[in-house]
Amino acid sequence: MQPLPIDPALPSIVASLGDAPRLVLDAPPGAGKTTRVPRALLEAPWLAGEVVVLEPRRIAARLAARRVADELGEPVGKRVGYSVRFESAVSAETRVRFVTEGVFTRMLLARPWLHGVGAVVLDEFHERHLQTDVAFALVSHLQRNARPDLRVVVMSATLEVERVAAFLGAPVVRSEGRPFEVEVEHAPKPDERPLASQIASALRELVRRGLDGHVLVFLPGAAEIRKAHEACRPLAEAQGLDLCALHGDLPAAEQDRVLAPGPRRKIILSTNLAESSITVDGVAAVIDSGLARVATHSPWTGFSALRTAPISRASADQRAGRAGRTRRGVCLRLYTAGDYQRRPAFDPPELVRLDLSEPLLELSALGPDPASLDWLDPPPQAALEAARALLTRLGAIDARGKATPLGQRMLRFPLHPRLGRLLCEAEALGVADEGCLAAAVLGEREIRRRERVSFGGGGGARGRAGERGRSDVLARLDDLHDLEGVEGGQLASAGFDPGAVGALRRAAAQLKRLVDRRRAPRPASPEAADEALLRALLAAFPDRVGRRRKPGGREVVLAGGGAAVLAEESVVHDAPFVIVADVAEAGERKGSAPVARLASAVEADWLLELFPEMVRDERELTWNAERERVEEVERLVYDGLVLDETAARPASGEAAAARLAKAALARGLASLVEPPEAFDRWLDRARFVASLDPAFADLGDEGLARLVAGLCERRASFRELREASLLDELTAALGPGARARLDEWAPERLTLPNGRRAPIHYPAGRSPYVESRLQDFFGLKAAPSLAGGRVPLVVHLLAPNQRAVQVTQDLESFWANLYPQVRRELGRRYPRHPWPEDPSRPLPPEPRRPPRP
Repeated sequence: MQPLPIDPALPSIVASLGDAPRLVLDAPPGAGKTTRVPRALLEAPWLAGEVVVLEPRRIAARLAARRVADELGEPVGKRVGYSVRFESAVSAETRVRFVTEGVFTRMLLARPWLHGVGAVVLDEFHERHLQTDVAFALVSHLQRNARPDLRVVVMSATLEVERVAAFLGAPVVRSEGRPFEVEVEHAPKPDERPLASQIASALRELVRRGLDGHVLVFLPGAAEIRKAHEACRPLAEAQGLDLCALHGDLPAAEQDRVLAPGPRRKIILSTNLAESSITVDGVAAVIDSGLARVATHSPWTGFSALRTAPISRASADQRAGRAGRTRRGVCLRLYTAGDYQRRPAFDPPELVRLDLSEPLLELSALGPDPASLDWLDPPPQAALEAARALLTRLGAIDARGKATPLGQRMLRFPLHPRLGRLLCEAEALGVADEGCLAAAVLGEREIRRRERVSFGGGGGARGRAGERGRSDVLARLDDLHDLEGVEGGQLASAGFDPGAVGALRRAAAQLKRLVDRRRAPRPASPEAADEALLRALLAAFPDRVGRRRKPGGREVVLAGGGAAVLAEESVVHDAPFVIVADVAEAGERKGSAPVARLASAVEADWLLELFPEMVRDERELTWNAERERVEEVERLVYDGLVLDETAARPASGEAAAARLAKAALARGLASLVEPPEAFDRWLDRARFVASLDPAFADLGDEGLARLVAGLCERRASFRELREASLLDELTAALGPGARARLDEWAPERLTLPNGRRAPIHYPAGRSPYVESRLQDFFGLKAAPSLAGGRVPLVVHLLAPNQRAVQVTQDLESFWANLYPQVRRELGRRYPRHPWPEDPSRPLPPEPRRPPRP
């Protein structure tokens, strides 16, 4: 067995775990910790049970198990085995089991106390996947409570060692460096060429230097791998190099073939799948693009979405270490040294940036409240609340946050809770197989690259490009039906992504092995099966229901608010109600609505059947400004989305009266009285009396509003208010005797000696006054008073030009002292007007002028 740098540290690791149940291992890339530490634990004298090793990727779990089994001279599945999603190689003899982090959580669901497990090893902890942190918190909780005998090892090549050790209260064991040096070279300046061209240039440079081993090239994803493959093919063929791809869409057998020894040098174009825990013997060089697909949270579906982003310094160091595993190597970074230094030291943990509904459902079944767990980085409270809301909506958890029987059934599937709910409903409706295909369509990458091509002249019943259908998901299922037997280049030439098609097929096949087809009989017809699947889709996306804004239009208004636009290629042209199962990025225009990539028709009756608690009758009163009336509309509403609505009709009742009063006050009551100024005069008089008599009704804004509300009872329109004697009703509403008090204390007009009736003005905050020509007051010895003599009336004496000669409350003094002088001055200016010396006698009334012909 080949010695590895980790070997001298193995006795210390075993001894330390014999003294204390926790350990943090700091070992650089290439040290051999993934394979040698589990084997050392297997032989530890204190071990009582199985060693479970958590790996971040399926391929790492499989390869590590095979490597350890080979070193023991046994086939995988005996003392050393592995369990990954949909695949397992274990037996009753297995003592070391390599698992992915998600599988470990499922193990806890089956064995909450981890009976039969003596040690848990969290490998490559620095990657901080969502399930990594969940597993770490659960194991820590278990060890601190029910299983103090459980050994826990946290190890990585690029780990925040001191922080993790302090959190665990654990000792640190450090291993020596990698067995071979790696020379790291950075790009001298940023390269603006396409990434594939940069890869080809770096490969030519390695060949020029006399490349004598394999080359591992790190690229963000399968699409970039395809382009790099095309760019590097001429050089590879000329140099006799094997070009290989390594990414998650490949079948396990193909991944193993790429990593197996071969007769020729390889150029392995890989995603970050090969970044850690995988040793490729004979790698002499690494070409690092510095990019990776990073999981992000899609707030629309809750599923993880991928975006391309620069890697952290820790990931860059991991990649460089791949070149020094078995020999001296070189790493060519396609980015500058300054760029490297500006990058974050570590990637932020997924726990603080992804959807938490899947781990929260698992925790709800296991028992511990998330708040009771020891988190290295606690999950954001807002994300937890959003996850709880979704799980409650899906029927997966109850009001106490515990998994319901439905939630327990959903956990049978290693899927996002939405897709687990989809499969449970599909089982109950007899379309389990179709549900598996739909879950794969929603959970895997898009299989189309461009316009679809029909095979064999088929064209499914649910619509091809340019045709109409009930569901984009059903259209994808038609694609898969048409693609049966079609592989490789034929898929690509027809506009499909072969890798995505293969991944979708494998996922659907694996899910079909898990569903229960006995729960319900299959629908009697294809049409009934289609409807059953659409109902199952609705069960998975109850919060993504939308109503088409107008018939035939692409914009839909969504339950809970907001809107989306159906993609132009969507086959759902006519359905008034849809669910939007997935969206593409919104357009470049700021504020543009998201584009619905996958939509499916739903019926309003399904919402009533599936979610009766979310459907309610609403009665809404609206003001029709054109008809000047309160109208009533009755609606059937699902989560704020209108399912059905009656035509507007005149309203009645207290609420309608209140709405009419509000509209009348907003418009102004004067507009409802003829002439309009009559209301203002009445209000001024009434407020004047109220200011003097506490028993009189309050006519401030609130008091007036109460009066108007009373007048609007049994009325719903301005027409009804106008037809009523509004001022009379307002006066009567002031209280008993209000009309007499108003007329007595605040008369509307003053009759002058010559018979003219002059209006009295009651301005707010000022004394009441009357104004008229000076001659009209001849014969009036003193100014009258109001309110039973309490308030003297101010008199405005006007000259013939209608300007005030005098404003006074003491008319008697004016006649005696000022009138003679006024008489002389105005008599000269207006000789045609009468200016008698004795103003105590009234002038005769002026004869009325006949109307003009």
